[in-house]
Amino acid sequence: MRTRGNKAVKRRDFLRTLGWGAASVGLAGLGGGTGCRKKDRLPNIVLIFTDDQGYGDVGCYGAEGFETPHLDRMASQGIRFTDFYVAQPVCGASRAALLTGCYPNRIRLHGAPDHRARHGIHPDETILAELVKPFGYATAIFGKWHLGHLPPFLPTRHGFDEYFGLPYSNDMWPYHPERPDGYVDLPLIEGETIVDYNPDMNNLTTWYTERAVGFIRRNRSRPFFLYLPHSMAHVPLGVSEKFRGRSAQGLYGDVMMELDWSVGEVLRTLSELGLEEDTLVLFASDNGPWISYGDRAGSAGPLREAKGTTWDGGVRVPFIARWPGRIPEGAVCREPAMTIDVLPTIAGLLGAELPAHPIDGKDIWPLLSGEPGAVSPQEAYYFYQGNRLEAVRSGRWKLHFPHAYRTLAGREGGAGGMPVRYEQAETGLALFDLAADPGESRDLVENFPEVVDRLTAMAQAFDADLQAHRRPHGSVSEKQP
Repeated sequence: MRTRGNKAVKRRDFLRTLGWGAASVGLAGLGGGTGCRKKDRLPNIVLIFTDDQGYGDVGCYGAEGFETPHLDRMASQGIRFTDFYVAQPVCGASRAALLTGCYPNRIRLHGAPDHRARHGIHPDETILAELVKPFGYATAIFGKWHLGHLPPFLPTRHGFDEYFGLPYSNDMWPYHPERPDGYVDLPLIEGETIVDYNPDMNNLTTWYTERAVGFIRRNRSRPFFLYLPHSMAHVPLGVSEKFRGRSAQGLYGDVMMELDWSVGEVLRTLSELGLEEDTLVLFASDNGPWISYGDRAGSAGPLREAKGTTWDGGVRVPFIARWPGRIPEGAVCREPAMTIDVLPTIAGLLGAELPAHPIDGKDIWPLLSGEPGAVSPQEAYYFYQGNRLEAVRSGRWKLHFPHAYRTLAGREGGAGGMPVRYEQAETGLALFDLAADPGESRDLVENFPEVVDRLTAMAQAFDADLQAHRRPHGSVSEKQP
């Protein structure tokens, strides 16, 4: 039996002995929470996570060729972060960081595992669903998981009551344009049962949205955690007939308009049920755009490079949060923050215990709530590719260590779903002032040697500590089915 589970049960039972039911524990009673509007109701949490959507693919972040009115309205009713990051610029690792509050390297979940992988999230890790579960939350995930596709790693084994979606990326199927023989049939899973293979990509966004709306309606009278990690806008792109041909940008724009519609459906349902002031809604993307796909890819806006690199175009993403009455309307935060900070922030709102093992994220509620003078609680953020530390950001400064990276080197991407091949480039030690130069174009390494020395020392110390305290991922032997 898992120790963490025993602790959760003991905490729940202790609360009940004090007269607090698990579904109605107020934040004041928990002593240390900062967020509920109603004294006897915990906040609902909706976490929307898109796939391969670029920094410049939302109207309020400069999108062109299509409109995102619901996301723009969400930003006008809440807060928009300009310098929000994911921990790694690739699907699986990015999700591991979001759900655990840890750098993926700490828990050995790198890259984007496919059907051949025998590893996944370790049973002793605490993910967001398990964090909120002892407080009586209904929990669901509708969309892409990517923390392991074998039964021990599925969402239903890690705190989620409901699961419907794909276990990994939607291009990991027999119709891959470059590797048609590299993948088996793509499973669509409900709970722990495969209900279809190679599902129609055009229906995924609608299916996930319908499930999300139904989940909210069924659980309107209790706190819920809804995780909505869309498969789109990852290739192969799919869009329903209601949005096909709607965008001036073509298929990618159509897909983005449907994702925006999905956000609108969630917000509309919360409004209809009178749950807006009880619900924290968070929106982000998992990494930058996959630009080798050209007309099937998004835009990093003013940022350098894209998915698969630790330049800001690969790791800086749009992030919007709304909670009427708790988050100020129309606010903009320019402090750096990262997905690893989501779990400890939610823990702080609930008064929940953080995991006993080390995590890397910190509570950013002062930033989210627009507290005057609030600054990032992190001295620095670290950017890995695989298990290699490539860059560090502290305040306005970002230092790249020498490394190779993929680039199109000014070339256009592919067309019609067929990508072009990247070239390999290299950077030496390079320093950028992101406040003045978000495109990382002017290397200041010779101008500020004291900054270079400070960031180098911080990065070396952090990496040494992380490597010394890495935890195992979960694994299934080859002999197990």
